[in-house]
Amino acid sequence: MELPRARRLVLFLVVISGLMGLYMLFVSLQIQVPWHRPLSDTKDASSSLEAYEVRDSVPVDTFVATPIPELGIRFRILPKAGPNQTVALQGLDGSTRPTIEAPLEAIEGSTPPPKPRAITTTTARTTTVPSRTTTPDFFGDHYTSEDAPLLTSCPDSIRTKVPHTSFAKRFLGRVPVLQWAKHATESEYQRLSHFHGAHGWGGVKFPLLKACLSVLNTSANRVMFDDWERRANRSQCIRCAVVGNGGILRDSKKGLEIDQHDYVFRTNGAVTKGFEQDVGSRTSFYTFSTNTLRNSMHSYHGVGYNGPPLAEETRYVFLPDHDRDYILMRASAMHTPIETGPERTKTPPKYFGENASVEKFKMYHPDFIRYLRNRFLRSSVLNGRYKDIYRPSTGAVMLLAALHTCDQVSAYGFMTPDYKKYSNHYYDRTFQAVAFYVNHDFRLEMDFWQKLQKEGLLRLYMRQ
Repeated sequence: MELPRARRLVLFLVVISGLMGLYMLFVSLQIQVPWHRPLSDTKDASSSLEAYEVRDSVPVDTFVATPIPELGIRFRILPKAGPNQTVALQGLDGSTRPTIEAPLEAIEGSTPPPKPRAITTTTARTTTVPSRTTTPDFFGDHYTSEDAPLLTSCPDSIRTKVPHTSFAKRFLGRVPVLQWAKHATESEYQRLSHFHGAHGWGGVKFPLLKACLSVLNTSANRVMFDDWERRANRSQCIRCAVVGNGGILRDSKKGLEIDQHDYVFRTNGAVTKGFEQDVGSRTSFYTFSTNTLRNSMHSYHGVGYNGPPLAEETRYVFLPDHDRDYILMRASAMHTPIETGPERTKTPPKYFGENASVEKFKMYHPDFIRYLRNRFLRSSVLNGRYKDIYRPSTGAVMLLAALHTCDQVSAYGFMTPDYKKYSNHYYDRTFQAVAFYVNHDFRLEMDFWQKLQKEGLLRLYMRQ
């Protein structure tokens, strides 16, 4: 009789253990688990340039890693977005009144991310735990607001046209284009440290940020056109030429027309020597990031690019993707060695000449870059696994910055629907097909330039 009792005891213990296991399982399913892992910049600011190239080369069947200045990944067209989602819209005048929640469909051309599914667990009864969307935290469609005094009384300016176009609801006239010393406060850091890459200060330590931005404390660092009032030949309207590096410019004979504008914007591997008839020779603003600058010097040295233009009128506008951009800006403006990071040097950097003054340097505000992404170039890439590395291309940021500061804008060398006819760059020695990368959406940008032209906000050079 002892044996059956032992068996019953074992069976009893097994049943009890099973019930306890089920109980622990049900309890664990009620514990609220974070919906997503913390966002992080996929390009480690402490890594070397070579490390960035490896990190950005994602082995996916439809992707081929290709080293270029933008450090992107070649890809095929991604699927369009899914269901409706909401974002906060501010007033047309950019005032700081309460925001209005409106469906993303109200923003023409936007591609909202798919709505997350609910988590369903089964206990004594079926319980549905709604998931918490991370969209507001990731996109952050709220921005600081400050006055932007008008420099002209241009009767035909972009600002006077916007309210009468389909872009009226998207456009915020008081989002700061540039950041400078006054922005480096602890409260602003708490707000912007949630956003990474060019869209915020995430990954940049506050003491470093404050030390670097404190350098940008002159009136010239606060506005784009710091010399406008001193110009004897200034016109009624600020006329800007924004020059991309597209192959459509080769044999265009647009050089003189470009140089006749009040200001000329260029970016990255902007080779002018030997191409003056097609692209002009002046550079008023040179837009870049530390990554794109170094990669341009590496990739385009053979076609004549040796670094940023060094003309007296040239201003250098950083697009800060990493803490390295803040570090390089401070060292260049203060003429001190770079003390940390992969660009560490024993002597001051000379990318911008040996005598570049602090007044020469400007830096895009992360709110402005995030605003451009959220309101104008909201790509379907943001719906998928590569959303953390996506941002508008450097050329797109440059062009949209001009549209927010100039009275009239003409764009040259940007992608057009007949892009397959032209080489990737105007300075290519042999034909190179246009390459597409997952961290930018060139087709979306191309379509957007067409819409801006149709609405009369942009004059885009096209061959057709």
